[in-house]
Amino acid sequence: MEARSSSSAAAAPPPPSIPSSSDQGVWADASPLLAAACRDLQDGELVHGENFSLFAAMSALEIMDPKMDSGIERSRYNSIEEAIEDGVAPIPLSLDRTLDVQRSIDVMDHLFSCEATWHKGHTLAQTVFTCIYLMRMERTSSHAVLNSFCRILRATCNAVISVVSTARTHEEEDLFTMSFGLPLRDEGDEKCLSILNSVEETISRQLRACKAQALSKKKTLEGLESLQDNPDLEEDYCRALLCRLRFRKHFYHVVMCMRKPHGRGLELARKHVASCLTELNLMLKSREFLKSQSSTTLQQGDGNCTTASGCQPVGFDVTLNSRLLSPTPPRAAIRYFERLLHDLDVICASSLDPVLENVLHFIVQFQKTVPDLVPRAFLQTLLVQDGKLYGEHLFSDVISRALSLPDIIGDKEFQMNEFVVQLGQLVVNLIKILCTNTAWQRRKLGKSLQDWSTISIQLELALKREFGETRNVLQNENMCMRVSKQLLIWTQEHAYWVAFRFLTLGFELDLYSPGEYCMVYWYMYVVLTKLIEKMQLRVLASSETSRRKGKKKKDHSKDSARDITFSSSCLLLQCYLLLSEGLSMMLAVLRNESRSFQLPSIFNTEQERFMQHFDLLLKTRVPEHISFYSFEESSSRAGISDLVKYNFFKEIQKIVPSLRGSFASEPEKLAEVRRIEQVAEHNRIALNIINQVGAGEPSLRVSFEFTHHPHFAVAVVKRS
Repeated sequence: MEARSSSSAAAAPPPPSIPSSSDQGVWADASPLLAAACRDLQDGELVHGENFSLFAAMSALEIMDPKMDSGIERSRYNSIEEAIEDGVAPIPLSLDRTLDVQRSIDVMDHLFSCEATWHKGHTLAQTVFTCIYLMRMERTSSHAVLNSFCRILRATCNAVISVVSTARTHEEEDLFTMSFGLPLRDEGDEKCLSILNSVEETISRQLRACKAQALSKKKTLEGLESLQDNPDLEEDYCRALLCRLRFRKHFYHVVMCMRKPHGRGLELARKHVASCLTELNLMLKSREFLKSQSSTTLQQGDGNCTTASGCQPVGFDVTLNSRLLSPTPPRAAIRYFERLLHDLDVICASSLDPVLENVLHFIVQFQKTVPDLVPRAFLQTLLVQDGKLYGEHLFSDVISRALSLPDIIGDKEFQMNEFVVQLGQLVVNLIKILCTNTAWQRRKLGKSLQDWSTISIQLELALKREFGETRNVLQNENMCMRVSKQLLIWTQEHAYWVAFRFLTLGFELDLYSPGEYCMVYWYMYVVLTKLIEKMQLRVLASSETSRRKGKKKKDHSKDSARDITFSSSCLLLQCYLLLSEGLSMMLAVLRNESRSFQLPSIFNTEQERFMQHFDLLLKTRVPEHISFYSFEESSSRAGISDLVKYNFFKEIQKIVPSLRGSFASEPEKLAEVRRIEQVAEHNRIALNIINQVGAGEPSLRVSFEFTHHPHFAVAVVKRS
């Protein structure tokens, strides 16, 4: 493209020379050059200087493109005051009281959409604060409904920014917390709840009066001033306003309760979440009434309007803040808030379990729904508070609990140990990483492997230095050595857990092509082998510690070994291992005997692709003695006879009944077992067909689909 554009630019007539400083001006008219470029350049070509590169194009701004040039759509007004003087944001919104209520509801609805858009990672300046009423809140003091709504919205935005800033998850959506000098705080904001409660009570009394009037069949309301002028519409407008105001109140309570330390407000937050969902449902029900009224009060808006009535809201101007950033389209509010509240409810339902394995499992399960930035920030601030788990448990105690060493929980010497302090920080970082979005999570997990690997090596060297040459040790030294060994095993286990998570996230991000599945599943098999090995060693060490404390029995070691062998966690990992090994061998067989799933590329070799995918793991030696040549040698020996002989997929079906019993009270894990069983069954059938027809049969067509599990593919066999 550069070559073509350069030749085209060269063919253009020479541009006029720039006048020197001795001339009347220093500006040159570029119109002839631009006109010549317009005539000669084709689509995709550009005029550029000699030092311009494609890399520079990544950070270039395209002038006159509305998406990149924020100044192209100029506002009709130079300031907010000028817009107000022109009647863009009137107070009251209309002299017709019925129309004033309708327009107030439209403003509320559009602010819901703007708030949802902001939560998705856009800026406050071009979402919530496109509302002039929010920019000049003091003007709304005479309009109780609008003033109370805007005040509590602003207070909620401020609280959410505080949570996201504390969690530092906004690095992925770095515009989220930027306020651009907008009026986010005011002296009266601490009274926002009492102000809204007062307005809510007034409208509630009005609604009760409407119901009483309907029963008594009176034509007028006695002792109360109506919201608007049409008595027949009073009740419906009261309901429409109340559900919106109450949602704002309950959502504010949700945010404030979830910010309480040590998870003390979670139970109350769940009640407010339920109330929010109820009000959202009432907001949906009010749509029909509001749409029916808009045709008689205002012209119908376009199909993309964000209000229940279908009318464009007054009091908004997206171009006033265009110097800060370009406008962003508003999101569907109710659908977003329903999902947000569901995610927050899941967090509030957390058992605050201090067992690290359960904490990591909870985060991974939570991330399967792909939550947005705000719920992930709330989850992180709940888990890590003041450097402690839930703000209560020191991470040194969390580690000692994971090592099954209750005696050293609270032990000052253990807490101050250099390695324990470093491991505690690694666990904190791991929890924070798992709370980021999928792409950032994978990237940071890969980089964190270096830290896990380094401390593992340091622990191993320290263990050899302290105890390597000593055989006869005293009891207290023996305890020290035992703790050091368990700490090393635990560290190595978590390094492999991080590696496994890193590999599986690649499937969620669609980073692997079908031609690379073989190497990915092979690497997963190798990592899982080491992970299971370290997990069993840890459980064995924990059982040995427990045995020494209790009475010594001859068969206790056999019982411990049996417990390890049939540990449900190990069995689940064993299923993953068998799936990985089976899929890797099946793909290798197809590569060897039918030459399928081989993608020769002019850009890179298979070895280069291996390095690109696993470089972070190879650099940290996770696991050791693994290279591309190990994979090449292993896959080249794969044959259909060996695959049928070992039948990894059938082995999984033997383990599944035991897992069903172990996870009978855990629906999420039970669902995972069902998914694994389906993948194993479909692949077992596919393997039988491939064996009967012959892997080298030219008419055989095999593809892989992720229909039952996000990480483990199912072979689909067809004959052409």
